[in-house]
Amino acid sequence: MGTRDRILDAAEQAIREFGIAGATTRRIAQRAACSEALLYKHFAGKEEIVLAVLLERSPALGPALAKLRSSVGEGDLDAHLVEFTGKTLEFYTRAAAVAGGVLGDPPLMAGFRSMLAKADLGPHLPIEALAEILRAERQAGRIAAGVDPGAAASLLMGACFHRASLTHFVDLPDDDATWAAAVVDTLFRR
Repeated sequence: MGTRDRILDAAEQAIREFGIAGATTRRIAQRAACSEALLYKHFAGKEEIVLAVLLERSPALGPALAKLRSSVGEGDLDAHLVEFTGKTLEFYTRAAAVAGGVLGDPPLMAGFRSMLAKADLGPHLPIEALAEILRAERQAGRIAAGVDPGAAASLLMGACFHRASLTHFVDLPDDDATWAAAVVDTLFRR
């Protein structure tokens, strides 16, 4: 394992154990068995480390979106959407510890927003990608003409984010697969 990967592993562990504020570069470097100077050879600062943990250590939405995109017009749309909903829920559940910590640290959030803007990244992109896929499915006649793809994408992703947040506070009555199927059925009932 390379130094960069050791640093990301250490950062992810420190964030989960101590939160964003407690995951100092010093603590991360100690856990990665390297100096802070070496840490800064791989990352410009804590914001960049946090972004890398979020993008590289969380389950990725990109592959789930690509799979959904490749199935436009084919197969069981509801099954594809339920599978995507499950992947989205998994992403938000794993990302919550990092994202919540960033939101609670205004200077870190400002740096994070700046980095996202420079890299043309952000949490709006998966919603836009899903809306594009839903638009194509609507054009293929597989989603009702009255369904607004942008609104449906926002509702689906928002529901996943909300459920992921709730799971950190309470045990929810339905299993994730049952919940995902109910959400998809409710949004896209034909």
